[in-house]
Amino acid sequence: MKYPLVASSWGTEEIEALHRIVDSGNFTMGEEVRAFEKEFAQKFGAKHAVMVNSGSNANFTAIASLIYKDKNPLRRPEIIDGKVIYEGDEVIVPAISWSTTYTPFEIFGIKLRVVDVDLCTLNIDIAKLEAALTPQTKAVVAVNILGNPCNLFGLRKFCNRHGLYLIEDNCESMGASISGKYCGTFGDVGTFSTFFSHHISTMEGGMILTDDEELCHRMRAFRAHGWDRDLPANSPIACRPENWRYEMYNFTNIGLNHRPTELNGAVGRIQLRKLDGFVEQRRKNAEVFTDLFDGDERFITQREFGKSSWFDFSVILRPELAISRDKIWDGLKAAGIEHRPITGGNFVRHPAERWYRYECAGELPNANLAHDNGFFIGNFGHDIRKEIEYFHKKLVRLVS
Repeated sequence: MKYPLVASSWGTEEIEALHRIVDSGNFTMGEEVRAFEKEFAQKFGAKHAVMVNSGSNANFTAIASLIYKDKNPLRRPEIIDGKVIYEGDEVIVPAISWSTTYTPFEIFGIKLRVVDVDLCTLNIDIAKLEAALTPQTKAVVAVNILGNPCNLFGLRKFCNRHGLYLIEDNCESMGASISGKYCGTFGDVGTFSTFFSHHISTMEGGMILTDDEELCHRMRAFRAHGWDRDLPANSPIACRPENWRYEMYNFTNIGLNHRPTELNGAVGRIQLRKLDGFVEQRRKNAEVFTDLFDGDERFITQREFGKSSWFDFSVILRPELAISRDKIWDGLKAAGIEHRPITGGNFVRHPAERWYRYECAGELPNANLAHDNGFFIGNFGHDIRKEIEYFHKKLVRLVS
């Protein structure tokens, strides 16, 4: 493969950490995970960090903490004929994201209000938020696509003005920032992925940041069956009997098993120390990419907002070219250049849409254009100037 989509970011230090954990015999969530959480929160300037076993479950766990919040929960129940009924709750979401941005809301019975994206940034178009707002809206989901920050200050102001939660899905954009403030810290909760192909890798894993102590404790309980073993005695959600002992079971919250392992935590601590270097190199690679495509009106490439951590590089073929994307993809494949649709494209055009409660808040022309004419290629935390130049040369030849 001349230009792969993913590459390992590990060195000998990560392998040594795995051996250390194996030799210790301590595999389940413990001191390494707790240390990684503390270091992650300090790195990004948040009060609390909670690690889980995937970015997908970071979204699930974060949303669950808002669902079960004591005051102003994400779902507001009504009592009808003595029964608790949840009806009509909605969240505003962008049309382009990964499936697990949307799935937790369907599981919890919350309807999606789908908004188009800005064609240049590929992030939610904040100019369309007011039209998408209804009396049932409870939150806005900000998805920072492919390393690129949303207009997070604008989204935060919109949510504050209307009394909404801001849920920040930052799974593709670790290390991105706006005006010195890291993405993943603008929302009431912010989620991250540490999957193999992401900015840092713990094999599988995810992290959630919040400044809200109750949300932190609900997430800690939710990831571990709902018990309060990992919570301090003075936790705002702990409901322990007087004779409670640490080793006894006491379930204080709804919960599942979303726990990471000590292997994930130990590797994460090492990878986190390398993050700044990885992001710096990704940004240098991006300079090569953007310089090559600068002024070429045949292609729409992602415009940086704030300071992107450049997860990957996206390209949208201008419709005026009248060139089949399949032809381009066939040519890239033959040239040994791996590629994928832009984060899945317009999600409501996938067969899975029939399982979701959703309504489009207006037309979705930009998401549709990205869906039909877009794709992305890889970016890594090492120098890939030659690969980018090779890709550009092949693409230009294919459209000529």
